[in-house]
Formats: sequence, structure tokens, C-alpha cells
Amino acid sequence: MILPSKVTSYRNSVLAKFPLVLALLAQESLPPLALYGKVKSRLGDVGEFVEILDCLFALGKVELDEESGALRYVA
Repeated sequence: MILPSKVTSYRNSVLAKFPLVLALLAQESLPPLALYGKVKSRLGDVGEFVEILDCLFALGKVELDEESGALRYVA
């Protein structure tokens, strides 16, 4: 996981990408593949996307609707 440090700026960290994902999920619930399709041009790779989702899930900001398979924003 890339966190801000003396070597890594905030802009290049995973934390800086949280608003990008949350803004999309605030508008509509999306399956992970569709969400990745919308943000992949602004991310390094799929691993970074997974790290972002892991962090947001651990923080309680997103949840997975098991019936539809979509991710949704938790206010």
C-alpha cells in the first residue's frame, strides 16, 4: 500500500485516490468491474484499485450489496 511519506507525496498515495472512487459511488452503486472501468485511466494498475477498495471497506465508507454485487457509498 502506498501511503504518504517523506518519499511518497500525498498526490501519489492511495489516499489521494479515495475521493475519485467515492464521488462515483455517491452518484450510483456500481459493480467493481464497472467502477474500475471508470477510474482505470487515473490509477497505476488494478492492484492500486484493490488497495483503494480494501481501505474504503475497512473504513466503512463502501459496502458490497451481495444480491446485486454492486459497491455502494456509505454516508
